[in-house]
Amino acid sequence: QVQLVESGGGSVQAGDSLRLSCAASGRTASIVVVGWFRQAPGKEREFVAAIRRISGSTYVADSVKGRFSISTDDAWNTVALQMNNLKPEDTAVYYCAVGPSYSVRSEQYLYWGQGTQVTVSS
Repeated sequence: QVQLVESGGGSVQAGDSLRLSCAASGRTASIVVVGWFRQAPGKEREFVAAIRRISGSTYVADSVKGRFSISTDDAWNTVALQMNNLKPEDTAVYYCAVGPSYSVRSEQYLYWGQGTQVTVSS
């Protein structure tokens, strides 16, 4: 089992930055991929970014490429999502998740955090 807790969400103005953190505990040595997803009201959960543990390879959705980046600390206890130049359409609940392989499909991820709200006003 892996437990995930997101933090860092909040209400900001368009153009501002936020840094979300995902703290992992439990069987963290079993983590292969950590992904960030988001879900806006009335919309499906959407892939945002992911990072592979072994290679360190990162993946970012086209919708946020150039503005968002994903990183982790050396111990792989925390995975961060740096969000710059935020736009109102970035408003959503952001979730981190752990999966056995890289995928943009949320159903491929096994463990999820409770989510953190990001609200961007124009």
